[in-house]
Amino acid sequence: MIRFIAAIDKKRCMAGNHGIPWAGKIPSDVKYFREQTEGGVVLMGYATYLEFDQPLPNRRNFVATSRNQKLNYGFEPVNDAAAFLQDYKDNGPDIWVIGGANLFAGTINLADELYLTQLNGDFNCTKFFPEYDKDFKLVSQTEPITENGITFRFTIWKRLQKQG
Repeated sequence: MIRFIAAIDKKRCMAGNHGIPWAGKIPSDVKYFREQTEGGVVLMGYATYLEFDQPLPNRRNFVATSRNQKLNYGFEPVNDAAAFLQDYKDNGPDIWVIGGANLFAGTINLADELYLTQLNGDFNCTKFFPEYDKDFKLVSQTEPITENGITFRFTIWKRLQKQG
């Protein structure tokens, strides 16, 4: 199973030029991310990799990159994210795609489920999560939660079955 996990605002914005505007302001989202992905396999883009000083603990950390350079200890390179995900889907355990925007956009056609923290409001970001509501159905959502003035809910979306 291929699962995406992200926090987005009402315009599907995920981050801006200076990072994630709500970083550090919604601890429940950090806890939710950790609980969902811990003990699993994560795939991140190169820009997301650069945000980490060390691999996420208790997870196998893969980095989608076309750069021919050594990654920090604990991170494993992946040259073709789509092929890697397809192979994992067919032959491996579940995998979590954790961002960023380019990796999500380039592989959303392979996602089975989306775990989206949906924030109320517009955070004026420049990096967007791809369109998803035509291909996925909302199957679960929490009641609204407010932390540090930010209201959000956890949602789970499953891919619609293709007709055919």
